[in-house]
Amino acid sequence: MAECIFCKIVKGEIPSFKVYEDELVYAFLDIGPINFGHTLVIPKEHHESSATIPEETAGRMFRIGARIGVALKRELDFEAFNLHLADGTAAGQVVMHAHLHVIPRGVEDGFHWNWRQLRYEDGRAADCAEKIAKRLAAAAKQA
Repeated sequence: MAECIFCKIVKGEIPSFKVYEDELVYAFLDIGPINFGHTLVIPKEHHESSATIPEETAGRMFRIGARIGVALKRELDFEAFNLHLADGTAAGQVVMHAHLHVIPRGVEDGFHWNWRQLRYEDGRAADCAEKIAKRLAAAAKQA
């Protein structure tokens, strides 16, 4: 993608504060961090959605993300970290190049996720799980 800001970062056309790089992924500091050290892990190859990232690359993103999270805890004195990937604008994805956020967290960092909690009505959870499992099984047969 010629106009993708993350592709330009990977190519070195836009500067970044690189944390990690290998043949599949590139990790760099977020320019608008939730907490200092907030890092993005991206596939070097352009993918808008996590659904199109090859398994090896996706696995590497999460392995490196976890390693970065541990480094953030140890080197920057954080207590925990979040791994967050938004897939699509409705999920909050702003840059249309798949990316994994590694967000260092402290008990009193003042950042709160605003997650709501719904309750399944009778039988709805089983129906939902069955539909998802059926879709996964069909996709596995096609692969």
